[in-house]
Amino acid sequence: MTDPEPEAWRSNGNVFADLELPDAQELHLKSSLVIELRRQIEGRKLTQTAAATILGIGQADLSKLLRGGLRGTSVERLMRMLTAFDQDVEITVRPHPEAGEGGRITVTPVPA
Repeated sequence: MTDPEPEAWRSNGNVFADLELPDAQELHLKSSLVIELRRQIEGRKLTQTAAATILGIGQADLSKLLRGGLRGTSVERLMRMLTAFDQDVEITVRPHPEAGEGGRITVTPVPA
């Protein structure tokens, strides 16, 4: 007897929305910012302790954040963390191309 094929569906690009979480857009934004924060830390070859010192937070808090502990940290605070690594964070507001569909929030890192 063979195992049945697992059920699959196409993602809309936001795993949190796929899971039907009520704050999916915010969680997606936060996770995108944390991914960029991780890139900055790894690109500078910093330990979590050294990175946490730059960010002004405890190493345990940084570890939790980098492991996906997004709740309790605001988008604004994550943006400030990126600026501590000499990164500019830009916010652009423009009309969504499909009227009536509601807007979306995205993070687009600039290639190094």
